[in-house]
Amino acid sequence: MISSSMPPDDDIHPEFHRMLAREAKETLLGHRGRVLWLYGLSGSGKSTLAHALERRLHSEGILTRLLDGDNIRTGLNRGLGFSDDDRRENIRRISEVAKLFAETGVVTLASFITPRRELRAMARDIVGAQDFLEIFVKASFAACAARDVKGLYAKAAAGGVHQFTGKDSLFEAPDADVEDVVVIDTEHATLEESTDALYQIVRPLIAPRGSGPGQK
Repeated sequence: MISSSMPPDDDIHPEFHRMLAREAKETLLGHRGRVLWLYGLSGSGKSTLAHALERRLHSEGILTRLLDGDNIRTGLNRGLGFSDDDRRENIRRISEVAKLFAETGVVTLASFITPRRELRAMARDIVGAQDFLEIFVKASFAACAARDVKGLYAKAAAGGVHQFTGKDSLFEAPDADVEDVVVIDTEHATLEESTDALYQIVRPLIAPRGSGPGQK
């Protein structure tokens, strides 16, 4: 619902054309901006993997920003629940923020359950496919329940969590028709193995423009 206090479109005058070019910022940093969107069930290892990759990139002088679901819901998205509409708005806002970071040359790691394909497609559209890497952090419901690092699975089993993803609320695996989806199977690989596998994929993508194959 649009607030009546919002100005009409003809009162909004974007200044994008006067802003410093993205290329100048990436040249300053010595690497390209990207959005690495990690998603999967609660407890699949998204945040752990994101933290590990961030530290590895940081050790090489790469400027990063980690956006994590629980952190975002304490600030920017405080007040949003877990209805379909609120989940969509949650992802929309995060995507817009991630896009701003990427356009500033920052390697942005977004760690969110993002259970539905349409939500991931929206995030990709907002960020821009050229800057968006979709990373499915794969682990079965049973494996995540056994880990239960936040105690949410036990709470959900007791009826204390409503709309719990994978139990009451649907989680959709990646669409086979979507290209460039990276799958990291944390159920059958160690954190070190998962981090290294993802690093090997990500590192060439953030190399300076023109420095290697596939750079645009």
